[in-house]
Amino acid sequence: MTSGALELKPIGWVESPLVDPALAPKQGDEGSPDAWLVFEQEVSEGARDLQAGNDILVLTWLDRARRDVLSVHPRDDLSNPQRGVFSTRSADRPNPIGLHRVEIVSVEGTRILVRNLEALNGTPIVDVKPVLDRVLDT
Repeated sequence: MTSGALELKPIGWVESPLVDPALAPKQGDEGSPDAWLVFEQEVSEGARDLQAGNDILVLTWLDRARRDVLSVHPRDDLSNPQRGVFSTRSADRPNPIGLHRVEIVSVEGTRILVRNLEALNGTPIVDVKPVLDRVLDT
């Protein structure tokens, strides 16, 4: 086990009409507006092969989340029994990394329009990965 420091550097940010966490959908497919992923120029080479129609996983740093929360009522519904945050999709957690499966709508240079992203405006982007859906042989 290493005890060294962990360093993350944002590669971009989210541009979205979502600004109030209380009004944002809990999941991207629950009414999220289209949003832009805006990449820093120095990582543009890494985004060059992203294309409209692709599904990607966007990892974000949920910078407005609480980091001292270890249990929550799922979906902020007090009628749900409390659960440990690691068994939920709560933004509030020790390391608030967001995981979002989105569809690319269009690509304009270092700006990528996506659908189904519930992240707030200004949220830092940590990484982007392709969705690797497995096709099962029958």
